[in-house]
Amino acid sequence: MRSVLPTVAALTIGGFLLSLAPRGALGSPAALIALAAMALAWVLRAPRGVRRDGVLPAIAILLSCVGLAAIARLSAELARKQEIWLAISLGLAIVAGPFFDGFRRLAAFKYIWVLGAIVLFALVAVFGQEVNGAKLWIRIGPVQYEPVEVIKLFIVLFMAAYLAENADVIAEAKPLSLRENARYLGPLLLGWGASMAILFFERDIGMAALLLATFVAMLYVATRRLDLIAGGAVAFALAMAWAVRHYPYVAARVAAWRDPFADPLGSGYQALQGLFSLAAGGLFGTGYRLGHPGYIPAAQTDYVFAAWSEEFGALGGLVVLGAFLILVVRALQAAQAQPDLYAKLLGTGLAAVIGFQAFIIVGGVLGLFPLTGITVPFVSYGGSSLVANYMAVALLWAISGERVATERVPRKRVRAEAA
Repeated sequence: MRSVLPTVAALTIGGFLLSLAPRGALGSPAALIALAAMALAWVLRAPRGVRRDGVLPAIAILLSCVGLAAIARLSAELARKQEIWLAISLGLAIVAGPFFDGFRRLAAFKYIWVLGAIVLFALVAVFGQEVNGAKLWIRIGPVQYEPVEVIKLFIVLFMAAYLAENADVIAEAKPLSLRENARYLGPLLLGWGASMAILFFERDIGMAALLLATFVAMLYVATRRLDLIAGGAVAFALAMAWAVRHYPYVAARVAAWRDPFADPLGSGYQALQGLFSLAAGGLFGTGYRLGHPGYIPAAQTDYVFAAWSEEFGALGGLVVLGAFLILVVRALQAAQAQPDLYAKLLGTGLAAVIGFQAFIIVGGVLGLFPLTGITVPFVSYGGSSLVANYMAVALLWAISGERVATERVPRKRVRAEAA
């Protein structure tokens, strides 16, 4: 029962926030109540005799409410679509719950995960649609989906299983021994390297950086080898330098980051409007529905953090970042509490995916580094992102489970008490 209380609190806060949305921007009250019921059904479905960290699904639900309120402020049409995707995400989390209870079985399919990732990349390369210079989307009828969101989960599932089997020999291999490293790191680097190469081919630098950061985190937890981490960072830096020289889309992103005022009505326009929006919000914000976040191009996706911070201020932005921090820290704690290396690595990888994704996009909005096209998990508009991140939290929630010891009363004692 205690695991349900955080979700109830999240729904209460989220419900109040959504009650402030513009009239008609969201679906009917019955639709919102149905979403709340699905969220409760997801949490109440936890198996008996197992204690789980109820904060994990609660934060995902709370951040989804924050995102829905921010999107409703910008576009009623997109807000209603986001409601549909939220219902799909919760429905999939409920359906996948019994399967995720035995998440350790997923390790047996490690090569299927990496093969699935490569196949999806190939499909994007052949059938993908280019949006703003990056080839990321596949359209099936009226539905447009971003397979990279699923691919990041496949890569984590593969790396967790492979590293769990080979962590000891990789950790003991001498850094200068090419034969030893190639033998055990080969399949890992082949799967990860192929994904990275195709990402650069498709010009999605943000997801490439996310996968690198996740790879580094999991590799360090498994082996504690700093030389591999340094090598990965150098390889990414060289690939990034090559991409800046050969991809105008990437070069424009870097130029807008270095000096957005050089082209204030062109490549620097979005970055400047985002900074103006953050400045207008100040510490306490302009107030919900009192700002002008609509001036930011793609505010509902790339710059939803700036749109939120304009009306809720820096304090409101810190609350969102604090929620992500709590989610990641508790996920890492749950992972490290597990007895087997596979569960530790899988939990670490999923926590890293969510944490680094939020860090990369928010850092880009704040001007700490070039903006990438990835989304703020749970907050930005986008069905593929919402579904993938709910699957990640559903897995993390299953990983956090620990059996509750129950006291058995001897039969003789029971009979004596009954008499």
